[in-house]
Amino acid sequence: MKRSCGILLPISSLPSPYGIGTLGKAAYNFIDFLKAAGQAWWQILPVGPTSYGDSPYQSFSTFAGNPYFIDLEMLIEEGLLSFADLDGVDFGSDNEKVDYGKLYENRFAVLKKAYKNGIEKGSCELQKFIESNTWLPDYALFMALKYYFDMKPWYAWADTDIRLHKPEAIKKYSALLREDVEFFEYIQYLFFKQWDKMREYAKENGIGIIGDMPIYVAMDSADVWSNPDCFMLDEENIPLAVAGVPPDYFCEDGQLWGNPLYDYEKMRLDGYGWWIRRVDGAAKMFDVLRIDHFRGFESFWAVPYGEKTAKNGKWIKGPAMDLVGRLTSWFNNVSFIAEDLGILTPEVHKLIDDSMLPRMKVLEFAFEPSAYSDYLPHNHITNCICYTGTHDNAPLMQWLCEAEAEEIEFAEKYLGVKGKDNLFEAIIRAGMQSTANVFIAQMQDYLKLGSSSRTNIPGTDSGNWQWRLSPDAIPDELAKSLYDSAKIYGRLNEERAKIHN
Repeated sequence: MKRSCGILLPISSLPSPYGIGTLGKAAYNFIDFLKAAGQAWWQILPVGPTSYGDSPYQSFSTFAGNPYFIDLEMLIEEGLLSFADLDGVDFGSDNEKVDYGKLYENRFAVLKKAYKNGIEKGSCELQKFIESNTWLPDYALFMALKYYFDMKPWYAWADTDIRLHKPEAIKKYSALLREDVEFFEYIQYLFFKQWDKMREYAKENGIGIIGDMPIYVAMDSADVWSNPDCFMLDEENIPLAVAGVPPDYFCEDGQLWGNPLYDYEKMRLDGYGWWIRRVDGAAKMFDVLRIDHFRGFESFWAVPYGEKTAKNGKWIKGPAMDLVGRLTSWFNNVSFIAEDLGILTPEVHKLIDDSMLPRMKVLEFAFEPSAYSDYLPHNHITNCICYTGTHDNAPLMQWLCEAEAEEIEFAEKYLGVKGKDNLFEAIIRAGMQSTANVFIAQMQDYLKLGSSSRTNIPGTDSGNWQWRLSPDAIPDELAKSLYDSAKIYGRLNEERAKIHN
């Protein structure tokens, strides 16, 4: 990745009149803004269908797209919906917060109308889409079954045979729920049709998309239900242990994620075929893949199933370069980022060095006066990505208000400024000046937003993933300011530079 810069903004945070950001007009407008601002990258969060807690890191499928992101006005333009179909539908009343409850109650009814209006004329294209996405039949049946079984997780379904994914049960329910299965296939077709169009627009305008790939998948997902042999499960497909991280900066009890752990020994037998298919799907969507919790490839924190916190786990060795090397060599046309935050051992450092993937440096972690931090700008290397903060961090303005006095004092001394406003600008400037190949800030940081705009607080189950941009949030003059900064610090998108020169 060449010297450049970008902005982190989830798809869900884009403005729209229908409750959540979509792949429609606001996405195209944001790409236009990135282009005008001299940025090279748009970093987003995972785009899969969300489940428990509305977290994009707990999805019903690692392959599928979130139906909420399907733009309704684009469906109107295609003749699949009318504005009358949207009259009186409650998608939530707050333009700056996603109401996932309202979306769950009302969005699928609208999409069902689009399906009924479009299924006949789009059947040939749909069939081609299904044939080219081998994960889709299992996912669509999984979603149809969830509705059939009152949205209970698959491991609580009343029919043991379908819970255990037995072939005869698959055949039986595929016939019984044929229309519902077709509906879920169709809305994936709509999602990817809009995604491909949006991504092509980004390419045409010189903007790359950095996607986020969680290392783990959700227990209640089509991935685990249809591939139980890939995970550490007992004979009833119940986890033996689940994923998390030990106590750390974010949470004194650690984080109990609850994801099932991979059975890497079995995965190795077919050359990690499931991982190859997974990354192949992501590589078709994104220009760069940020692998979340990369250190889990070296060793992972396994918590006995049923524990209430992550304290009583243990480290288990992972596949390390045996898997990472296969992925980077197999997908040599895709760039990867190793999310290397958290507890890093010499073995983890060696894995990242051996992989030659860029690391992450977070400026909000840099100014601890009692430690010699690798996150301080003068310690950055070129093969890294510098962030003000990630989606798990406070926006920079909130951090400045809540950081320990000693951190603020050290930051002021290090950056040679005094006062919150000056420090805010100095931290952004330090990131732009850094030797890191790429600098990325949250959109909230460029807008100087505070605590109400935080994306996620790790270790909490509710109130996250809700923040949205208001329609007029980005001032007209911001693009020029960011463009000038990118030019001064040698991060100007080369495609933009060609145009302006």
